[in-house]
Amino acid sequence: MNYKFFTQNINQNNQNNKTPQNQPIPGRETEMIPGRSGGYMFDAGIWQMLRRCLLIGTAKSTYYAGKNELTEDFVSTVQQAVTENPARVAEEILYASDGRAINNSAPIFALVLLSMGKTPEAKAAFTEIFPQVVRTGSHFYEWLSYTKSLRGFGKIVREAGKTWLSNSDAKGLAYQLLKYQQRHDFTNRDALRLFHVKPPTIDHELLFHWVIKGWEELPSNIPTEALSQIWWYEWLKRNPDQTHEAIIQGRLTHEMAAPVGKMDKQAWQLLFNEMPIGAMLRNLGSLTELGVLRTDEPANIDRVAAVLNSKERLRKGHIHPIDVLKALKTYQSGGKLGRSKKTWNPVSRIVGILEKAVELSFDVVEPTGKVFMHAVDVSGSMSCSTVSSVGLTCCEIATTMALVTAKAEKNYMIRGFAEDFRDLDITAKDSFSSAIRKASNQNFGGTDATVAYNWMIKNKFKADVICFWTDSESWAGSSHPSQALARYRKKINPNIKAIYVTLAPYQITLIDPLDPLSWDIGGFDPGAPRLIQMLANGGL
Repeated sequence: MNYKFFTQNINQNNQNNKTPQNQPIPGRETEMIPGRSGGYMFDAGIWQMLRRCLLIGTAKSTYYAGKNELTEDFVSTVQQAVTENPARVAEEILYASDGRAINNSAPIFALVLLSMGKTPEAKAAFTEIFPQVVRTGSHFYEWLSYTKSLRGFGKIVREAGKTWLSNSDAKGLAYQLLKYQQRHDFTNRDALRLFHVKPPTIDHELLFHWVIKGWEELPSNIPTEALSQIWWYEWLKRNPDQTHEAIIQGRLTHEMAAPVGKMDKQAWQLLFNEMPIGAMLRNLGSLTELGVLRTDEPANIDRVAAVLNSKERLRKGHIHPIDVLKALKTYQSGGKLGRSKKTWNPVSRIVGILEKAVELSFDVVEPTGKVFMHAVDVSGSMSCSTVSSVGLTCCEIATTMALVTAKAEKNYMIRGFAEDFRDLDITAKDSFSSAIRKASNQNFGGTDATVAYNWMIKNKFKADVICFWTDSESWAGSSHPSQALARYRKKINPNIKAIYVTLAPYQITLIDPLDPLSWDIGGFDPGAPRLIQMLANGGL
């Protein structure tokens, strides 16, 4: 008995540049770390990790880690990054908060951690970006909640709070304080008392008086233009049967009118006429149930199209593609998903509008003319990770992002990888809904990213760009993806570019950091398709 069988395998693997994924590549051990799946991958570093946490968030568990573990990693990453370069952390928070993060919670959470930095540079960075991240009353109270739990209300926090509540736009501030009267266990009254804000103008003084003491008697006239909406809100409290007039005259939103008025179909129609894009997305089901949105009400559906199919409105409203995808999935369900107890029969034209809105919410450019291979991770771990209240999985989002990128090009193929490379039967003619169904039907198995390269080698498929949409936990292969890429370049196309879009907040990457033709992009960024096209064309 001898060990020749083992030494022969080692020699053969070395000759073929193959190392099992459950082992680090020889000579690169210091650059690699084990993932939670047991496979070894390159260390993405804290800055890539920071961007992923900000864009994706860590408040939902993944297949390989719970939300507490992920968030502990997030906190540690932010703290280390703040120590190294607080100004860069601030830039990353701003980048994510500007409509790129799945929502604003992760940027707000990181903002609090930035304020806890020990250096003057960290505190200055926090102060500078605070008003750009904390834009609404809801953001403000979420920030207060995290601040109370993590650090308390020191000088820098009090100054930020005072500045926010002393906004020179008194009318805009009144709108926020009326729309968001309480959130995250804080009320407007709590905030004013906490920060001891001195009103900078008469408008602010009247506004703060209303917040703290309310109006026992309704003023006979609107005290000031800044308090116009508040006056109509108070008028509606005393005249709930006059909801229609209050909505028209006071331009009240549904958050203002619904708690105190009598909401019938006509009231909702009036709200719909002025409804901003975010509220419209959230209320499509309710509006359909009430009969405001019907096939035989084309003018209303025209307005839905005008709002949701406008790239400018989507951008200005900070509408993330996942918000639209969530709305599409919820609306198609007829009320079977999410927390709503309402039910409705979806209007087919609205489904089509939402399909188009998903595509428009991503940023793409003109076709590059390059040949793309899109490799969508359809392994079991991608089906178990949810990123929203309606249960969107990483696989569903990966499929959506791959399809919108493919729709922008002429020469492409979309396949799925697990322990093999599967034909998903997805083309640019598919709707996002049908593509998601096709991918979900094949969503199972272990993860081996090398199967994409092996299939392309076997079939002599010459791609200019290969895009992986994955959680990056590749563990099942007999060689590493970077080694398989090297084989593909040697046998098929030496100039192929490899782009990995990582859809989970892990500190791992499948790219070789020494490879100038490979990139790792943080997932869920609506600008990812445009970035991929720019890389395909030769650079940024």
